[in-house]
Amino acid sequence: MDLLNTLVDKGLRRELPTREEALAVLATSDDELLDVVAAAGKVRRQWFGRRVKLNYLVNLKSGLCPEDCSYCSQRLGSKAEILKYTWLKPEEASKAAAAGVAGGAKRVCLVASGRGPTDRDVDRVSKTIEAIKEKNEGVEVCACLGLLSDGQAERLRSAGADAYNHNLNTSEGTYGEITTTHTYADRVDTVQKAHAAGLSACSGLIAGMGESDEDLVDVVFALRELDPDSVPVNFLIPFEGTPLAKEWNLTPQRALRILAMVRFVCPDVEVRLAGGREVHLRSLQPLALHLANSIFLGDYLTSEGQAGKADLDMIADAGFEVEGTDTTTLPEHRADAASCGTGGGCGSGSVCGTDEPAPASTADQARTDQARTDLVAVRRRGAGTDLAPNA
Repeated sequence: MDLLNTLVDKGLRRELPTREEALAVLATSDDELLDVVAAAGKVRRQWFGRRVKLNYLVNLKSGLCPEDCSYCSQRLGSKAEILKYTWLKPEEASKAAAAGVAGGAKRVCLVASGRGPTDRDVDRVSKTIEAIKEKNEGVEVCACLGLLSDGQAERLRSAGADAYNHNLNTSEGTYGEITTTHTYADRVDTVQKAHAAGLSACSGLIAGMGESDEDLVDVVFALRELDPDSVPVNFLIPFEGTPLAKEWNLTPQRALRILAMVRFVCPDVEVRLAGGREVHLRSLQPLALHLANSIFLGDYLTSEGQAGKADLDMIADAGFEVEGTDTTTLPEHRADAASCGTGGGCGSGSVCGTDEPAPASTADQARTDQARTDLVAVRRRGAGTDLAPNA
């Protein structure tokens, strides 16, 4: 297939595909799916071998967010019956993080609901970072606290944070249909603040919100331009009680095509298989490891993931290996650039879709109405509870 040969050649050279080529990946048929996965897998192995980085989420503060992001179970007005609690104490967060590290996680992601941190919140998170690093030698810590004000990224870095996550989520053209309490430009600004402070930038997307193929390509090309070191690919978890509860727009095959497109556009970046993989990829999760080189271990912020042991078994059974703390995740050319705070080498420099979104493949259309609400399990264990975490 000429398209795939071209994309592999470009990926091995870190060359940007054309928009038409990226759209063509999303338009491939199910008959071509294994060819697409195999091609993107060549690019993944060139830059990351068969290593899989494990990341572990700790939800520092759950629910009661004043923002109105339509996809979020913690949003203003959400009726989703999630755990709600205020800030964990540093020692509580450190204990939660230790469970993930014991399960093999190399990076701990500290997340807090809200528009953005106050200076007092930054102090609180700084103490939490210090507590985690004191007990877990070599662990990476990524903070995800919302929109940053001037100087806050620098303070987090001084406290020991290695990275900062703030996702673009969807295309600039449709962002206002998903969220009205902040803008797409606000999100870009926060990622740039993290970059400028010398933090490793982490920014990704959410697929399955009713967007068109053009929207998906737009946001991934924008991410390449923004040049984060890691790109989490989330698949919408349609929580009951949120505006997007009825948006079941993904099949396992479409989810794989989206991951392949991200890999071709950002070939040497840590592509992370993130929230919603169990819901939408289901039994095809092992194939996704040929595209993504990073996953979240165990549970997510407000939903439960598959058992941590099942994650580890899946990685081993698929012929991959867990990345150790003594291994640098990023390819040498990106790691060197990231260490000096200049970014890496990825880039050169319906509810939320359009009125007439691009059609999915015939196979996708035949199955996207199969809502798997049985797979959406609200988290009831781990941080904020007295039950053991899933790690």
